[in-house]
Amino acid sequence: MAGGPLAPTGVAKERAEQYQGRVTLYVIIACIVAAVGGSIFGYDIGISGGVASMDGFLREFFHSVYIHKQHAHENNYCKYDNQGLAAFTSSLYFAGLVASLMASPITRKYGRRASIICGGISFLVGATLNASAVNMAMLLLGRIMLGVGIGFGNQAVPLYLSEMAPTHLRGALNMMFQVATTFGIFTANMVNYGTQKLEPWGWRLSLGLAAIPAFLMTVGGFLLPETPNSLIERGSKERGKKVLVKIRGTDKVDAEFQDMIDASELANAIKHPFRNILERRNRPQLVMAICMPAFQILTGINSILFYAPVLFQSMGFGGNASLYSSALTGAVLAGSTFISIATVDRLGRRALLISGGIQMIICQVIVAIILGLKFGDNQELSKGYSILLVTVICLFVLAFGWSWGPLGWTVPSEIFALETRSAGQSITVAVNLLFTFIIAQCFLAMLCHFKFGIFLFFAGWITVMTIFVYVFLPETKGVPIEEMIFLWRKHWFWKRIVPEIPEADKNNTV
Repeated sequence: MAGGPLAPTGVAKERAEQYQGRVTLYVIIACIVAAVGGSIFGYDIGISGGVASMDGFLREFFHSVYIHKQHAHENNYCKYDNQGLAAFTSSLYFAGLVASLMASPITRKYGRRASIICGGISFLVGATLNASAVNMAMLLLGRIMLGVGIGFGNQAVPLYLSEMAPTHLRGALNMMFQVATTFGIFTANMVNYGTQKLEPWGWRLSLGLAAIPAFLMTVGGFLLPETPNSLIERGSKERGKKVLVKIRGTDKVDAEFQDMIDASELANAIKHPFRNILERRNRPQLVMAICMPAFQILTGINSILFYAPVLFQSMGFGGNASLYSSALTGAVLAGSTFISIATVDRLGRRALLISGGIQMIICQVIVAIILGLKFGDNQELSKGYSILLVTVICLFVLAFGWSWGPLGWTVPSEIFALETRSAGQSITVAVNLLFTFIIAQCFLAMLCHFKFGIFLFFAGWITVMTIFVYVFLPETKGVPIEEMIFLWRKHWFWKRIVPEIPEADKNNTV
């Protein structure tokens, strides 16, 4: 019976060599429009830290932090250690975690576009509430609505990109999400750099401008075509084939279309995808759906991006210098993603993840050494060491931008069979937002207590994840999304866990 321990996952016959088609302008435009959903995620990551360091915002909502900030004798590492301030940043990600799980059945039952639209509308409401907030309740409600928008958007957009993209360019097109995210971060940093001079209301403009990518995402959701995988899964085979022909630019799509039909027949037999994903045969995908997003956050990148202005001010940079430095890191992150786009489908996922991990470890250790030796409770870094510190942090961000940044989303979105794809992406997003929430809530306190050791903490985790990739992640480059199951059956470790398809099932599914 489908869904039982011996049921096949995905298609049962490899047809990848029969796939035909080219990259069409239609699919590129669709992917670019969909990827705008990533910009709302990036904009919030970039905007939060800058707003949290603005005097006008602190005076209105976190007056005690504002008072502490003015005290020159304050412990440099503890200037901003306030759980209420941390909750302003982290509340969004907890709401996103819950919303991502709610988004799974909507994405599966009503399509990827429906979740993209829901995400855009929620984010639009949240941005409006935040910009007009007059009390803490209004501010946090706005953050929660932003979180709902991010939960839906992050659940649907990577799936949409993976399903629309042709196999040989899936990695590059899927990274449109990360490009949009990094562009959102950079834009937010530049907005903060301008609005911090507009006292006392500049923070309202920073938060309110989030409505622009939210509006684009909502309109884009109405204009985009649905993915052929989703249409076929929901019974619209003819419409699905028409979309497939259009996005591949050829009528010769029979092999890919048959793979989608095989996958959809099994997907429709699975009534409880979250229960199904826990079965032994789905164990490799489940492990990756949990580990990849968790590791992405444990690189420490969000700590730098959330709190870059706060972090640089804690290290002795002036207000303008700190925002300028964080804008620089945002620009480096945006640019580095294009390195990944250019190389991911030639060098593969593993090479980028491992090389990026090694560079990030080295950078984190160097930052810890500089701060440990040259930066104390009441000291400021010299100009030379400040420049060196920003340079090393930029090298860290550069390595993240070509490795764990985009691939932390790309790999989980491309490895699941259709019947568990929506549930799997929900788990990926939920884990990402859970760890984002934890780090956002704890980072200021960790910085206060660990001091420079916080960077060694993250370096240790990057070492673990680099080893994990080397040992457990097979190369997914060039493998059709509906044929990923064959990859796990050939892997030295996972083949012990993923069963071969029983002969009876083979006869029924070929």
